[in-house]
Amino acid sequence: MAEQEKQSTAECKLPHVSWERIVEHIDHAVKVAGIDHVGLGSDFDGANMPYGMEDATKLPKITEALLQKGYTEGDVKKILGENTLHVMTEVEGVSRELNARK
Repeated sequence: MAEQEKQSTAECKLPHVSWERIVEHIDHAVKVAGIDHVGLGSDFDGANMPYGMEDATKLPKITEALLQKGYTEGDVKKILGENTLHVMTEVEGVSRELNARK
């Protein structure tokens, strides 16, 4: 990390980046963890969002960029929600199991 970025981070003055950085992060996470372990979330009501991703109407830009990078429609569906739903289903199952032991 560049010295200026370290200082900005330490001062809680993170750089404001373009929305394309989100796609770069997704791509990196897929390479590291695999397509079945990456999901997208957002906080449009308080986070410092990247340029070009100011509100939820901009999310299709991410979909299009992932498709242009060669991700399949199935991969994009996993990233945009199916993986999260899978985790939630697993959590509900564990919760039922634990509650049944009480």
